[in-house]
Amino acid sequence: MMLDDQGVTDEWIVRVQGTEYGPANIETLREWKAEGRLLPSNEARRANVDFWTTAAEIPGLFSALPAVPFAEAFAQPPQPPVQLSRRSFAEILRETFQIYRKGFFQFVGLMLLVLLPWIGSQLINAFAKPPQGSDVDIRSVLAAGFAFLMFILSIVMWPVYIAGIQILTAEIVRGNQFSLRRVLNEAVRYWPRVAGLGLFMYVVFFLLTIFGFVVLLVMLAGAMSGSLFSVVLALGLAALQIWFFCRFFIYVLFCQQFVVLENANAYEALRESKILARSGQELSWYRRPLWRATVILSIWTVFVFAIKLVALWPKLTAEWPLFQNAFQQLSVGQDPQVALQKLMATMPNAQVPSFSDLGLSILQGVFEPMLIIAFVVLYLDNRLELPSHVEPIIRDGEGDAVR
Repeated sequence: MMLDDQGVTDEWIVRVQGTEYGPANIETLREWKAEGRLLPSNEARRANVDFWTTAAEIPGLFSALPAVPFAEAFAQPPQPPVQLSRRSFAEILRETFQIYRKGFFQFVGLMLLVLLPWIGSQLINAFAKPPQGSDVDIRSVLAAGFAFLMFILSIVMWPVYIAGIQILTAEIVRGNQFSLRRVLNEAVRYWPRVAGLGLFMYVVFFLLTIFGFVVLLVMLAGAMSGSLFSVVLALGLAALQIWFFCRFFIYVLFCQQFVVLENANAYEALRESKILARSGQELSWYRRPLWRATVILSIWTVFVFAIKLVALWPKLTAEWPLFQNAFQQLSVGQDPQVALQKLMATMPNAQVPSFSDLGLSILQGVFEPMLIIAFVVLYLDNRLELPSHVEPIIRDGEGDAVR
């Protein structure tokens, strides 16, 4: 412990959620601040002084520029837990990256539960093409059967993947040590509820998709009949369908936290997610959960669109001249039906994805947990603290959870 000329130490003890941490020097305090473990309102005192003040009063801490983001937290002495109450949008994004970085290998391991079956089905389809001119081939039959089994396995593992990300994120926020095996053991317990939520989600999305096809038919009928009202009506219905789709998807992303972190059933989770999304009316619009969730989802959508565009760009550039020629015939030709048939004929046929396509899909899968992590952070930011249900997991000598 270093003392200045007046016998005052430059090390501090902070009190977070009733627990004292330290002594810590100013560099360590800056790391805790950058990680969100230390807020200006937290109590603090010098290590050799019994007078408590706040962390905002620590010289050179909150008035200084942020320090370099944290080092590996679990190799250091005990630290205050990350505090996620009423953070700015930039801080929410930064916390998302920090959580993803800390549990990178565990998050990727969870993602592989659903990604590996899909990769296996794609690879078997790529190497088991049926011979030309053959109607039935044993290899194609086996490949189709294997792809179907991998599809079923991916669906079965999806609830474990979703629950695992919620639990792993909560463990990192708590500052607890964790392992992928322990997270999986906990995630399996929530499989029925997460699976029920997923089934409900797919039913609603299926109905919204049917509604979209109806809107498309109305638009085509209006274009063929020359009715401007029908076209405008179809565009309005399309905008309404997109609004319903996005808003329900946001509710579903919030539902996951209530199902896993608060052990709610699907109905309770959907109701609570709607309340959470619509909360914050006393805040500025850009600080409300619904708008923040919309921005997070928009960022992810742009990222996915960029991945898909990179994958499809070679095919689009190769097919574009044929498509442009057919479209010109459709616009100036005397027989629209024949021109439309030529236009449809230029559409690329379904092909087995190339290795570059697989690589881009793997890249998307590796970063996909960040979307769910961001919603967990946003959920915690508005719930102000982890629910009592999400307590640190105490384990016996055999690794089983004991509560």
